[in-house]
Amino acid sequence: MKIYQVSVFVSYGINIVQEDLAALIAEFQSLDAKKTTVVETACEPPSPRLNASLSAHPDKDELVLFGGEFFNGKKTYLYNDLFFYNIKKNTWVKSEIPNPPPRRCAHQAVVVPQGGGQLWVFGGEFASPDGEQFYHYKDLWVLHLSTNTWEVPGAPSGRSGHRMVLSKRQLLVFGGFHESARDFIYYNDVYAFSLDSFTWSRLSPSGTGPSPRSACQMTSTPDGSGVIIYGGYSKAKAKKDVEKGTIHSDMFLLKRDGKEEQEKWSWSRISPSGSKPNPRSGFSLAVGPTGRALLFGGVCDEEEDETLEGDFYNDLYLYDINKNRWFPAQLKGCKSEKKKRRRGKKGGEEGEGSEVTRDETAAPQGPVEVIREVVTEDGTVMTIKEIIPGTKTEEESEGEEEEEDEEDEAASAILVEPCARSSAMATVKHGKLYLYGGMFEVGDRQFTLNDLYCLDLHKMDQWEVLVEMDPKTQEWLDDCTDSEDDDEEDEEAKGGDEDEESEEESEDEDEEHPSVQPGEELEDFQSRTEQYWVALARANMGPEAKDKKVHKVGIAMAKVFFEDQR
Repeated sequence: MKIYQVSVFVSYGINIVQEDLAALIAEFQSLDAKKTTVVETACEPPSPRLNASLSAHPDKDELVLFGGEFFNGKKTYLYNDLFFYNIKKNTWVKSEIPNPPPRRCAHQAVVVPQGGGQLWVFGGEFASPDGEQFYHYKDLWVLHLSTNTWEVPGAPSGRSGHRMVLSKRQLLVFGGFHESARDFIYYNDVYAFSLDSFTWSRLSPSGTGPSPRSACQMTSTPDGSGVIIYGGYSKAKAKKDVEKGTIHSDMFLLKRDGKEEQEKWSWSRISPSGSKPNPRSGFSLAVGPTGRALLFGGVCDEEEDETLEGDFYNDLYLYDINKNRWFPAQLKGCKSEKKKRRRGKKGGEEGEGSEVTRDETAAPQGPVEVIREVVTEDGTVMTIKEIIPGTKTEEESEGEEEEEDEEDEAASAILVEPCARSSAMATVKHGKLYLYGGMFEVGDRQFTLNDLYCLDLHKMDQWEVLVEMDPKTQEWLDDCTDSEDDDEEDEEAKGGDEDEESEEESEDEDEEHPSVQPGEELEDFQSRTEQYWVALARANMGPEAKDKKVHKVGIAMAKVFFEDQR
């Protein structure tokens, strides 16, 4: 398997066995402090990650991606890299700025237009490589986008999974959690940071507010009078010290009354109308035009004793703040869909095909959900949903003119939507929703994504793929690969002639696969070598795997090899 992500621990030569995370973070900071100049480099899309922050630049057609985490089955990696995405050019730039915040994930970031644009980052967590220990930050950082400089104004207690929004000239922070090796705590406190005085204050709202939680939706009201809290997640110790998680689906309004110097805050519970999302955690948040909050995807975990299984979603819900109403977002697709159905009805009225009923197979079909399976280099199958618009009847096809044929050809194109996921990053710029990365699980394996999608919220027609997910970037190491990885590290340490020998051996292994003949097409190659690849898939997947899936994996492996050779 190709190792696409270099471990920050290995590259810096640091002993990753340390238990003192604070010392490890300090060591990283000392290394970052050695950078004295700003370096901007054009680059490929950032590596797969989740729990990062994606923000829209207040003045430029750019998105700002900061931090995040990646888990490959054995180690957890944390990032503090900074990327800028140019919307018009569809290009990425990595910006290395001296003295950045330490590596983190599950933080919050808010962009404000003051001073040429500022990116405010608060809190988050740092995890040990084995994912067993956590350090929760309590620092507040601001990146001055006009000068490419970081500043640290200070902040309240350390936490991650909290939420932070801009309300008038204040940053409001709610909730979050703090976890140690012995215990954990969830918060429902509220802090305000003044962008004028650079000072913190803890609010003491009247009324009954949300229970302690993290990962909720926090949205400012359009008039700036307060914020709305929806959902979230918390866990508590149940019987026999077993931790039990709770997915919240309640909603609250935190309202501001009075003048700035004498303002008072109050909690009230609200009951929205419409079709509310089913309970979930890990959903993505963004605020769209016309006072609508956006909720995408997430996961609903089902916990039984020590097992944990979850259903991942890729649906989109909109919450109208002014009307206090939820409704699911329905993509319109191509407008020609309705035209085709009307033409079919007209043809029946004229006599031809008038005997056909809606139950017959020749009738137009609605959108069909199909499953596309992508195979990674290690043979793991990733399942991605796609939507295909409705099909046409023969009568409609024969009666259409050339212009209509072209229109229908465009309509029949596959409409791709983001696969189900949680912990993705979302933001809105110029009325378009941008969705980046996240993760989903298949069995015990976690897939971390680095794809980028865009949805025009005014048209609501279809998702646009800006960066495709590359299955070759997926890395997953489980217990059965521990010895193999150790052997590889030993071989690398020996170096010299043995490295050359291993390269020759790998070349010999590649030569054992059936070769691609000159001028041979993919279908011919798959047909000619089908038995070989299916047998290889069976060897990798084991005797318990179903024949149908083994066959699919074998054909997919043949395709990957064919494309690699061509």
